[in-house]
Amino acid sequence: MITRMAETFPQQYKSEVLRAMETVDLEKVGQTIEAFIGARQEERQIFVCGNGGSASTASHFVCDMVKGGSYQRASRFRIMALTDNLATITAYSNDVHYECIFAEQLKNFARPGDVFMAISGSGNSPNVIRAMEYANSIGCRTIALTGRNGGQLGPLAEINIQVSHPHMGHIEDSHLIVLHMIAYYFMDVEQPAGQGMPAR
Repeated sequence: MITRMAETFPQQYKSEVLRAMETVDLEKVGQTIEAFIGARQEERQIFVCGNGGSASTASHFVCDMVKGGSYQRASRFRIMALTDNLATITAYSNDVHYECIFAEQLKNFARPGDVFMAISGSGNSPNVIRAMEYANSIGCRTIALTGRNGGQLGPLAEINIQVSHPHMGHIEDSHLIVLHMIAYYFMDVEQPAGQGMPAR
């Protein structure tokens, strides 16, 4: 038998996600879309990272951009998730320090003018902060998706898309919605001529 809480919690959760989304500055989402358009035009590399749930969000977003935002296009995105090379991540974690797992990868691949995006609900994950600092130091364009008060990460980014809500689940939900706004701009607005909505 379904309890009263089980009946009401889904609506409560939905209401809080909507409240969290109301804190998102959509102008900054638009600025991020413009940054991605520029990166594609200039054939710049785009790097994305995060920890835990944010790592899976980074991988999901990159999948959307590599396939949905690029398939059958004359111009394609050069984008990679720094979360996806498990061997490299574990090697640096084991032999050096977990804090350097993203920054050290950037040292291999990133160049001035590339785009770096860090996703962190708290904004205080040391490894994304170190990567953001390195990206800034070499002249990358930098974007953060943060929560709560933005933590230490938010102020470091050129564009900080902040979900000013205390609940981590609602922050992560909102980050994925924001990244779908970005990805589906390229899938829906810029879809190839004669193509319908992409299959999922």
